Amino acid sequence: TSFNLSNASVYEQTPLSAVLEKQIQRLCLNDFPCGYGTWRFCSQRKTKDSPEEAETEDIHALLDLLSCPHSPWRHETSWSPQAPALRQLAVLTPERLHTDFIYNYFTALRIVGKDVSVIDDSLLKFSKLEELVLSDNRISEIPPENLPSTLKILELRANRLSALNSLTNCLPPRLEYLSLGSNSLVLRNNTSCSVKTMTVSDLRPQLVSLDLSDCEFKAQQALLSALSTLTCLRTLVLEGNPFTLAPSYPGFTVDSLPQLSCLDTSWLSADERQCFRGLAKNSGEIVDCAVNYRTESLDENAPVVTYAYFITYDCLNTQKKIYSHTFFSFFLHFICFLLPYVCAKFVLVYYSDFSTVSGHSTSKLTWSECMDFSHTQTYIVSDLGGLKRFFNRGLYLTIEEEKVKKTWFEWVTV
Repeated sequence: TSFNLSNASVYEQTPLSAVLEKQIQRLCLNDFPCGYGTWRFCSQRKTKDSPEEAETEDIHALLDLLSCPHSPWRHETSWSPQAPALRQLAVLTPERLHTDFIYNYFTALRIVGKDVSVIDDSLLKFSKLEELVLSDNRISEIPPENLPSTLKILELRANRLSALNSLTNCLPPRLEYLSLGSNSLVLRNNTSCSVKTMTVSDLRPQLVSLDLSDCEFKAQQALLSALSTLTCLRTLVLEGNPFTLAPSYPGFTVDSLPQLSCLDTSWLSADERQCFRGLAKNSGEIVDCAVNYRTESLDENAPVVTYAYFITYDCLNTQKKIYSHTFFSFFLHFICFLLPYVCAKFVLVYYSDFSTVSGHSTSKLTWSECMDFSHTQTYIVSDLGGLKRFFNRGLYLTIEEEKVKKTWFEWVTV
């Protein structure tokens, strides 16, 4: 016999219906304590020779067996919010649980990390399904004809989606939320951007929330041009794409999609919209995902927000010198989200007539990856005992951010 090695590397196809049927079977809707049985109903026929029938279980006791943490009849139901309620119905009214009723009972399904590769037409049996989460599977194609028309939420993160032409041409009519994050999405070659990008102009315009994070998009203008057709879009997630590292982001996105309320999980304020006003009309300024923020057509009354960073600290006050100079310096490392690293230098000179502690600060610098304040300052210190107590207390340095808002006219004339 011969063995074809080429077939050994092919993954077995796992249809969604097989996973769903297995999950429903694990609910044990016909087994104790659910369904019909001697634990619920006594036999209607009784003869002389028949043994005495066991007493039926109390309904409340049967319901407790479904939910008690240590009960052996408590099953995993996190894959659907309706699963626990369905098991309770199997105890209270088991006569209602026919096949169609079970399928129509589910409105949300969450099948995550089950190696699903095929969405077959059996999904249409769930005629009232509104939410479908299929993240972290092996799905490479979404047949739109197999999606229930009642669907409002569709999540397909971390799959193998690439060509979405069929999906975008015929999405469920009520779809409001679509998550396609962590997929390498490509539809057609956009020569003007010299990269392949997804075209979403065929997406349903009633989409309210769209997640395209970590999809390797590089051309910001082409993507936003397509997204502008989604007039109902209010929430957009684009973080993790290469173009979000460009200085034109998020300003160009905010101004290109004025209907947005939330971008990358952050709510947009009126000040932010005003700050980036006019960038969308100057898309020609964006070259290789960079933008020149100062354009002639921007509103001169629009505020310009600038940020400055500096270090504040406390030190002793003195007046009369009695000791010779003693110098010390230190190199301060900050591993934090504001300043990856800061250089500072202090010169301390011992003096007399100790008084009080006063606040001081370094010069103000704009943001950069390495900020060298080159701060050198001479302080007059008197009492060595007081100086020791001061150092025992600790020398605390605080990184502060200053936000300054000016109009374009004031910014130019400064």
